[in-house]
Amino acid sequence: MTAPTAEERRLEEARKGGVPWKRWGPYLAERAWGTVREDYSAAGEAWQAFEHDHARSRAYRWNEDGLLGLSDDQGELCLALALWNGQDPILKERLYGLTGPEGNHGEDVKEEYRFLDATPTHSYLRALYKYPQAAYPYQDLLDGNAQRGRDDPEYELLDTGAFDDDRYWDVVVEYAKADADDLLMQVTLHNRAAGPAQIHVLPTLWGLT
Repeated sequence: MTAPTAEERRLEEARKGGVPWKRWGPYLAERAWGTVREDYSAAGEAWQAFEHDHARSRAYRWNEDGLLGLSDDQGELCLALALWNGQDPILKERLYGLTGPEGNHGEDVKEEYRFLDATPTHSYLRALYKYPQAAYPYQDLLDGNAQRGRDDPEYELLDTGAFDDDRYWDVVVEYAKADADDLLMQVTLHNRAAGPAQIHVLPTLWGLT
């Protein structure tokens, strides 16, 4: 019989020893705005009443969101990433997408990101986000999809030219746990363009009371 791995020991500690290895994990939504959980409209029209543009200026009642973040299992303390390329009018704090009525195929996230690795206890997590160095084409994506019907392909972020000439950042976020309540966040940035570019990285921790 082979010796258990470190992750197998953590799982056993969580099952039998009461060690809360799963207290912290990827429970934070990347995109919570406009959902039925945050619908305060008079006629039950969440998407029209709570748009992406409102998200940065409003407080959530039922949940939070953030870019490649995590939280405790009660959602009381949240950690996520905020980015700014010096061109956008707002910080990149959450995934952008179209609401059901805005997308020609319904609700659709218009971003390039990947979840790369994770352990069952969330003792290690790794994800990738691709952030354009030019201004993020919010309006172009909205207008481009509005001009297409259901029989047409979706107008995606790659179609806007946002990644032409490799002018983007690869942002890799990793989380690792030393113990159940001791977490490390590491952010690694790769400039994929031929020339220099500037990016502002703002890890953000906030709590709910």
